[in-house]
Amino acid sequence: MYKKAYGIIETLAPVHVGATAGEESGNLNLIFRDQFTLTGVIPGSSIRGRFRSEMLLNKGKDDSNQWYGHDADAGVTDSTTESLVKFEYASVVWLPVFCPGQPVVWVSCPKLLKRYKRITGITDPVPQVYSGSSVLKPLTVENRPTLFFNFGFLTIDHPRQNLKPWFPFGEELPAVVVADDEIAMIHDMALYRQSRVRLDENEKIAVKGAFFNTEALPEGTQMIFPVAIKKNQGEWKPFEDDSTTGEIYLGGLESIGFGHCAVELRGL
Repeated sequence: MYKKAYGIIETLAPVHVGATAGEESGNLNLIFRDQFTLTGVIPGSSIRGRFRSEMLLNKGKDDSNQWYGHDADAGVTDSTTESLVKFEYASVVWLPVFCPGQPVVWVSCPKLLKRYKRITGITDPVPQVYSGSSVLKPLTVENRPTLFFNFGFLTIDHPRQNLKPWFPFGEELPAVVVADDEIAMIHDMALYRQSRVRLDENEKIAVKGAFFNTEALPEGTQMIFPVAIKKNQGEWKPFEDDSTTGEIYLGGLESIGFGHCAVELRGL
């Protein structure tokens, strides 16, 4: 009934999907997180909303309503229609983390890679915990390859593994696979954080109560999301030039440079 496809996201700027107005305690705008790995996610509703608005802008309301469902009309019963395209949430595949001496290492964990494997259908076994990619160049401490992060050091038990099949864009990057119960700590260390304040209109002083912090997934994060397309309904062409790649903005705070992403759709 549905054709399976998926999308790959590479963040070209920090991406914040979550609260945007300081609702949380302490005026900290948190991003949405997966409940098990506690890593950032982009909800399917956010992805769908952006694709819908892009099609509405580029191809008109008729195409938008056909693929993403007709909006409810006030006072009209049964005015809504089913969306022909279904989106699931986007999860992290690889997260860039600052690492002294590297200076950037991409990090993942078995649970995130298992989801990537399920969506893409690759047949390679999931890499072992503490596997390092073949292009990773860790330091040697007591004859053991070691990475140093801000929270301490990490020993690479399985160095120089071929992890290229696990990189969505085909380029093997300096990378390491950590345990599922360690990814949350590394993820929080890697997040982009910014403090913001609103200034008075007449003088350069902060408005009382208008200070808050925000966090975002860093530039260079690679993510994946499944797509289901209802069969025998025509060809879904979400981008303006009918290609399978495009650049869109996801999440909030676009006015201060957040949200710019490259998206590639596969399996259409």
